[in-house]
Amino acid sequence: MFVLQLVVVLLLAAVAGILLVLAVQREGARAATQRSLAVAEGFAHAPGIVKALEGRDPATVLGPEEAAARHGSGVDFLTAVNRQALRSPLTLPGRADHLLPLLAGRTVTERAAGSHGSQYRAFVPVENARGTVVGAVSAGVTEKSTYGIAARGLPDVLGITAGAVAVTTAGAALVSRRLLRQTHGLGPDEITRLYEHHDAVLHAVREGVVIIDASHRLLLVNDEAQRLLELPSTARGRPVDELRLAPPIAELLASGREAVDELHLAGSRVLAVNQRPLDRYGLPAGSVATLRDSTELQTLSGKAEAARERLSVLYDASVSIGTTLDVTRTAQELAEVAVPPFADCVTVDLAEAVILGDEPGDTDTRMLRIATATATATAGVREEPTGRTPESVGFLPDTPEARSLATGRAVLEPDLRNAHGWRATAPECGRRALDRGLHSLITAPLCARGTVLGVASFYRLESHKPYEDDDLELAEELAGRAAVCIDNARRYTREHALAVTLQRSLLPRGLPEQNGLDVGYRYLPAQKGVGGDWFDVIPLPGARVALVVGDVVGQGLHAAATMGRLRTAVRNFSSLDLPPDELLARLDELTYGDEDEETADLPGGMVGASCLYAVYDPVERRCTLARAGHLPPALVLPDRTVEYLELPAGPLLGVGGLPFESMDRDIPEGSEIVLYTDGLVEHREGDLDDRLGLLAGALSRADGEPDEVCGAVLDALLPENPHDDIALLVARTRVVPEDRIARWDVPRDPAAVGRIRTAVADRLDVWGLPEDIGFVTELVLSELITNALRHAEGPIGVRLVLDRKLICEVSDGSSTAPHLRYAEATDEGGRGLFLVAQLAERWGTRYTPQGKVIWSEQPVPGPAQGRADR
Repeated sequence: MFVLQLVVVLLLAAVAGILLVLAVQREGARAATQRSLAVAEGFAHAPGIVKALEGRDPATVLGPEEAAARHGSGVDFLTAVNRQALRSPLTLPGRADHLLPLLAGRTVTERAAGSHGSQYRAFVPVENARGTVVGAVSAGVTEKSTYGIAARGLPDVLGITAGAVAVTTAGAALVSRRLLRQTHGLGPDEITRLYEHHDAVLHAVREGVVIIDASHRLLLVNDEAQRLLELPSTARGRPVDELRLAPPIAELLASGREAVDELHLAGSRVLAVNQRPLDRYGLPAGSVATLRDSTELQTLSGKAEAARERLSVLYDASVSIGTTLDVTRTAQELAEVAVPPFADCVTVDLAEAVILGDEPGDTDTRMLRIATATATATAGVREEPTGRTPESVGFLPDTPEARSLATGRAVLEPDLRNAHGWRATAPECGRRALDRGLHSLITAPLCARGTVLGVASFYRLESHKPYEDDDLELAEELAGRAAVCIDNARRYTREHALAVTLQRSLLPRGLPEQNGLDVGYRYLPAQKGVGGDWFDVIPLPGARVALVVGDVVGQGLHAAATMGRLRTAVRNFSSLDLPPDELLARLDELTYGDEDEETADLPGGMVGASCLYAVYDPVERRCTLARAGHLPPALVLPDRTVEYLELPAGPLLGVGGLPFESMDRDIPEGSEIVLYTDGLVEHREGDLDDRLGLLAGALSRADGEPDEVCGAVLDALLPENPHDDIALLVARTRVVPEDRIARWDVPRDPAAVGRIRTAVADRLDVWGLPEDIGFVTELVLSELITNALRHAEGPIGVRLVLDRKLICEVSDGSSTAPHLRYAEATDEGGRGLFLVAQLAERWGTRYTPQGKVIWSEQPVPGPAQGRADR
């Protein structure tokens, strides 16, 4: 197209150029004739020309004048002749017939061939004053001179022609480019085929298409739109208001606003209408609308919407039911998830055994109403239960609930006014329910593992359609999912109760009698699960007291059982009077062996346990401590200054491989040793160091007895929902008065035994003890000192301590312990320890860094005991 336009433009430019050249030449000929005539007339009327022509020799007189005039006027020749010369045909160039008009006084112009080629000439007669022709003047311009004039105008002609060609070419290029853009490079055949396909699709598609212009006139309508809207064949070009359309559709088409799948009635059809303005696509103002017949889809979409709502309820149930392992909360979650999408009121009734964590029996006929949820008919606002004691309910045999429990399937009552069994169960309550608008009911049993746990009842108000058979499946699905969660919570409740019972049976039920420490304690089990935290207070020989606190990793029955074994092992090892570090080493070996034998089948096994063991000596006022992976103890001095004792940490019990170390610390009287488990200070939202700082602050502010200090600490640090057990032990130190302690160094001389016995007897008399106590004490010390002198090495010392009991101790530098044996009748020795064991209440050996101590304990009478307590 562009090339064709360019060729046409060039041809038109060439023709225009030729015509222009011809016009210029024609104009040049006319100009040459006029110039010749003007020059001839001017010369003919010049002053003196008549006189010169009437003279004898006009050629001589006028020759110079003719040359000057010819040169100045631009003509090719100029000649003046008198009357006589006019009569001769050779005088003037041209034909003879020109002379007659000249002689008659008329001017003659012509184009004729001359000696210089074709010429444009003019002949003008010269008259005297009397009007007589006295001569003539001839002037002319050759045709070659006119070519110069045309040549001077030719560049302008060519420039104009080139400009016209350029403008025309640019216009053609722009037009061609726009055509290419609008046609996307398609040729005429392709455009024709595309139009045919577009027209075929427009009228064959099963969706109506309507185009409205800015003046609300119908520009285009396809066959489907004409059928759906029942338009006449003359509808195109008419305003929308005149087409008698349904008012909502007419308003939408006339407004031109944007619409997305708006549903409108058109007669008996439901049309889905989409509309878009055209100006957003760079088209003239107007709108295009598509119409789709959705009559059948509405029925299907109603069913799909109902299915979607059911799936949504089931999804919410899977997410919301069973978030806790609490039976009551799980039942309440079932009631809440069904209101209001599936029911307007829900009640959940469970067997009492289920709430207690037991298996329900087949003879359980009465239930406890454990959860309810209702919604107002207008706003759909849930009303939470008031938290009252669960109400006991019973069901007659022909009620929907009873039938549901008996058959294990959901039961539908579409109209409660006709449910006589339901109304007979509680007539007054049923009447009030009907008055409030309840009219439809589905009861679904809560069954798990073949056991019926209870029943859920779903009610609807009159403002909603009654339940149908399709709703039974959803009710059973909701009840089934909730029943599994309730059963899990029930089993957890039972296991938790067993674990708590086991745990409490393994913990100390009271504190033993001892005078070394004033002890207060708290033990709080976790709200979820049962842990392995424990504590203990163990009296030791020599008025010493052992404090123990530990934590088994994990929760459940296994953790509680492991805690019991560890507590028993600690008591057994403490009876051997082992140092704290050695006791933890023995405990670590025991725990490591237990893991190999008993945790192999457990998921992940038992990682270990932490433990802190401390021994306080009220005589020496010293505390020896060791820990295995446990948090450090806190020491509260009498001025309420708090510090954490930096003990060597040691590995957890059961890990093995590393030794344990102990630390000695002198403790002032009235100080408090605080032992605790990690449940008190570890928190998900707080840093451990910050929590330890809070504990130190609470201890520094607390005052009163140790039990009151425990309460103040828990008030400051107890989390809202403890996720781990908490054990707290506060022990305030006491000391044995110096006047209740006696010490002697024994020389390595057998005679010293008698002197020691006398000194002991005197001290017992000062303490006010009876003579029988003194006799036994003297005998026991004699045997122990004699054995030390005979078998032991190093310095020998004797110490008496009057506490709750009379304690006799003999120390030496040997690490060999004596053994009790039965002497034969012929043996001379071997009866000393037998006598000690028979006379003393308890006796034993403990090792020290310097050697060993053999000790014995004897009960003292009441007055002495009271004095010792004071």
